[in-house]
Parts: sequence; structure tokens; C-alpha cells
Amino acid sequence: MSANPKAAAPEARPAKFSFPFWAQIVSGLVLGVLLGWLARSQDISWLYTTLEKVGDIFVQLLKLAVAPLVFFAILVSITNLRKVNNAARLASRTLLWFMITSLIAVSIGLLLGLLTNPGSGTGLTPKDGKTPEHTGSWIDFLTGIVPTDVITPFTELNVLQIVFMAAVAGIAALQLGEKAAPILSLSESVLELLQKALWWVIRLAPIGTVGLIGYAIADYGWDLIGKYATFTADVYIGCALVMFGVYPLLLATVAKVNPLQFFKGAWPAIQLAFVSRSSVGTMPVTQKVTERLGVPKDYTSFAVPFGATTKMDGCAAIYPALAAIFIAQIFDVQLGVGDYLLIAFVSVVGSAATAGLTGATVMLTLTLSTLGLPLEGVGLLLAIDPILDMIRTATNVAGQALVPVIVAAREGILDKEAYATASASPIDSVDPREAERQVTVPAAA
Repeated sequence: MSANPKAAAPEARPAKFSFPFWAQIVSGLVLGVLLGWLARSQDISWLYTTLEKVGDIFVQLLKLAVAPLVFFAILVSITNLRKVNNAARLASRTLLWFMITSLIAVSIGLLLGLLTNPGSGTGLTPKDGKTPEHTGSWIDFLTGIVPTDVITPFTELNVLQIVFMAAVAGIAALQLGEKAAPILSLSESVLELLQKALWWVIRLAPIGTVGLIGYAIADYGWDLIGKYATFTADVYIGCALVMFGVYPLLLATVAKVNPLQFFKGAWPAIQLAFVSRSSVGTMPVTQKVTERLGVPKDYTSFAVPFGATTKMDGCAAIYPALAAIFIAQIFDVQLGVGDYLLIAFVSVVGSAATAGLTGATVMLTLTLSTLGLPLEGVGLLLAIDPILDMIRTATNVAGQALVPVIVAAREGILDKEAYATASASPIDSVDPREAERQVTVPAAA
């Protein structure tokens, strides 16, 4: 019959050449390094400015969507819990694993710092530091959760206050029941719209990579990086140990799934996080890949937005631990066992202060102020921060995808077949696959 040849035609048609997204990112990294080196070595001012502007525009586009995205993502994720059996149990297990992995991460950071003494032999002195413009303390952290009005958190991008308002709105919507249905329907539509717009920005990531990496090299140069060689190596090694050592071990022993398959499925989110340096900006991709790994959508829609604003193994665990030791050595301050325990406590409890945005200055100042270390020490690390922030954010996002997989596997709701077949296909090809195979948690009776 003529229908068969027509049906077979798409299979026989040669596949179009597709430049993988990961390859685009890698190409952007290489090109950025080359252009940055060229701008610095040849003192090409227009190239320096161009790289700076390209990187700034990309980050601004990501930040533009952050405030409404966080609000509606948290609101919708909380209300989606009504569709999930044992919602309270899932939420508590998620929080527990957030804390467990953060504790492991901060322990690795402390151990590396004690073994390598990153502040020794750098040639840096206390005079090289300066007090940061934005600082954090426990009083600021606790009092800063509740906003004074509903507009300022969005204009000043105070993510913690946005999360608070979204949580209150979500809980209120659950209490209202059917009366809140129109608001929930509108919120879901707005969230879809924001995510669609953010997909367009994400597709610009290779271009943004050229600007961000190129500017970092052109502005800081290899000489500056050399002064922080031990500290930089510690941060990258620490994050690598967590991502490629601790996480696979937890996947193999606790979740009892193939660790390599996790990285295969989660890679699009991890690589975007490395470039964008924003957990919140990467959140839609993180949610997509987590669903692709077989985690039920109703649970993912809660766990990933929650993690994107509070789960920071890189920025809030490894980095502050190493930074505290580094700064203490520069300022010749002796830290004791009690101080190290305090660092661990701050990392586990105060990680929400990082708020999923680029940089971890607030979290670091929170740690230093708790330990009584000079805040001028933050100024020592600001110059090298963008280079460190790439691996920190990649670690954050990997952990934000990991915990839902572990919890789903432990609770018996992980789709093992979906997990086993998850691929590292381009992020824009995820949707059709999910449309065919959407995993949901059975609704409560």
C-alpha cells in the first residue's frame, strides 16, 4: 500500500546535521578564552568592552526573569503538592537530603582547606582587602526574610523575600481550595510563559559564554589567577569531589541507580549552570532534566524550585569553608574546632542566603561575621569570584537534580525505565519526549 512508503519516508530521510548544545558551550568557552587573551595581551580596548557588554547583557536577560520566575515557581510548586501522596513526607525527606549533602560538602571543603593552607604563600595581605558593599549577618538574614512591601523585593531582586511571599501565597491558596482555582490557573500559565521566554535566553548561552569567559580572562589575566592558584584549585577539586565522587556514591548506594546515567541526563543543566552562574536562571532546564530522569513531574515542580533557592553545595558549603580558612590565614587568625563546627552549621542552615543568583558574597559575609573574621577578607576574593562561581553553580545545580532522584528512588516513585533511557540530548528537544512519557505521582485519595 502507498501508506507504508509514506510512513517510512521520515526514517529514510538523512538526519540533519545538528551542532550539539554542549559543543556550542565548549566552543564558546574556547573562543572566549582566546578573545580574552587577545584583548589583554594586545591591549585591544574595543574587544575588551565588547566582551564585557556581551556577558553583561546575557546575565541581565537571565536576571530579568528571576523575580517573577521564582515567585510563580514556588507558588505553583507548593500548590502542586496537593496532587501528591505523602506530600509532607516527600518535602521533609527532600529537606533532610539537602542538609545531608550540604554537610558532606562543607566537610570536604574544610578538609581540603586544612590540608592545603590556601592562604599561605600568596603574597596577599590584609591591606589588599576591602569591605564588600553587600554584607550578611544572622540578624539581617532573619529580619530580611519578611519584606516591608510587595514591590521592593522584585525591584531589588531580594530572592529570599520573594520566596517568603510566594510560600505564603501558595499556602493561602491551598487553604482556599476551589476558590483559588482561577489564581492557580493564571499562575501556571504565567509560569509557562516565563519559562518559554527563558528558553530563548538559554539558547543564547554559547554567545554569553564568549563574553563572560572572555571578559574574565581579559580583566583578571593569568597573573591574578596565579596568586589564588591553591585556593582556586581547592574550590575546583572540592566541587569535583562532591559532583563526581559523593554524588555517584549516593546514587549507587542510596538510590541504587546507575550514576553515569544521571550525569548523562542531567548534563544540559550542569553545563548551562557552569556558564550562566545562576541556579535560578538554570531552573527550567534543571526541572526538565530531572523529569527526564524519571522523577514525577508533580514532585519535581516542588523539589527543583525549592532547591534552586536553598540547595547550594558549591556556593554555600565548599566555598565558604575554604574561603573562611583562606581569609583566616591571610589575617593571621587561628581557627579552632569550634569555629569549624560553626562553619558547618552556617553552611547547612544558612544556604538560603545565597538565593540562587550569581555570586556567593552574602553567604560568605554571613559565615565571616559568625566567626568574627574581618569582612575586608571578602574583597580579597571578589576579583577571582567569577571564575570560581562557574564550578560552584554547576555543583549547586547537580545537587538540585540529585536529591529529587534520591528521594524518588527511596520512595519507590522513580520511573526506572525513564531513568535508564535518559539522554543528554539538546535541551530544546526535551519537551516532545516528555509529552509522550509524562510521569506523575498518583493523586491522594
